[in-house]
Amino acid sequence: MSVIDTQALVIGAGPVGLFQVFQLGLQEIGAHVVDVLPEPGGQCVALYPDKPIYDIPGLPVCTGRELTERLLAQIAPFRAPMHLGQQVHTLTRLDDGRWHLTTSGGLAFRASTVFIAAGVGAFVPRKATIDGLAPHEDRQVFYHPAPDAALDGRHVVVLGGEDAALLTALDLVQSSRCNSVTLLHRTDKFKPENPALDAEVAQALASGRLQLVVGQPMEAEADDEGHLVALQVTTPGDTTVRLPLDTLLPRLGLSPRLGPLADWGLAMERKQLTVAPDTFATSAPGVFAVGDVNSYPGKRKLILCGFHEATLAAFAAAGIVYPERRSLMQYTTTSPRLHELLGVTTPANT
Repeated sequence: MSVIDTQALVIGAGPVGLFQVFQLGLQEIGAHVVDVLPEPGGQCVALYPDKPIYDIPGLPVCTGRELTERLLAQIAPFRAPMHLGQQVHTLTRLDDGRWHLTTSGGLAFRASTVFIAAGVGAFVPRKATIDGLAPHEDRQVFYHPAPDAALDGRHVVVLGGEDAALLTALDLVQSSRCNSVTLLHRTDKFKPENPALDAEVAQALASGRLQLVVGQPMEAEADDEGHLVALQVTTPGDTTVRLPLDTLLPRLGLSPRLGPLADWGLAMERKQLTVAPDTFATSAPGVFAVGDVNSYPGKRKLILCGFHEATLAAFAAAGIVYPERRSLMQYTTTSPRLHELLGVTTPANT
């Protein structure tokens, strides 16, 4: 396994993790980012992308998705590589003081500093409780976006009745790439946070482009070669129907779990990492925790507090990455060096 060397590894691509990249960039610390979700934004995008947020300084109102887009634009000058759809599994101290980390996607990192910005934990998809389904995961059952080969010309079933399931089904219908698209839900009533989705689904059903099967999937049926071919579904009338399919896309929401980080030997209190409030360092040298994952006296679980934590953690990390460099306070309003890093010019420079 080849190892990626980096000055900093940020675990979590939510708002605080993204702002951590920005603050590290101002300290001239290069960072890589790992997140278990397939896109950046954390729970702001995964759970409430269209809900208004009112307590971000300088922004009277913005949605979770808008905030993520603004943060991504802010960190663009630092070109931090993002490794999405994978979870950090191991954290091991090396003899030279750096940290060795591995991910579920087969990546390995060697980092001078580590920043855990995992929020309330890694958001992982809720698994479908269907007998015999597990052997087909990542082959015909996909909890994250499926590869093209699993969709093109296939009979696809989307499981769920909330926004993620409805959006997935509508996207497939609109793309016209599948042989058929079926929405499987326990009732014919859906629970979208965006009411407009109800009307779009009703229109797709009325046009015949989308099918609906109402019932609870109980068992996966495989052929003699071990391929998933159908689900046995119990209907509200207590009858069993057979639903043929090539690909199943469960979209049952996300569940936060601490996951492997609970086993890394870091000091914890009530499932949160205890940190020093002046540096947000954990009990392990060079490992910091910012955002909802940490705990300290006076802690408040607010995005703006996470931004403050990320700022002080970046200053503390600079002392580790550049031990010989004198700490110098610079301001983005006046510092030519920060302007250079950000790729901006001032009237005095033009």
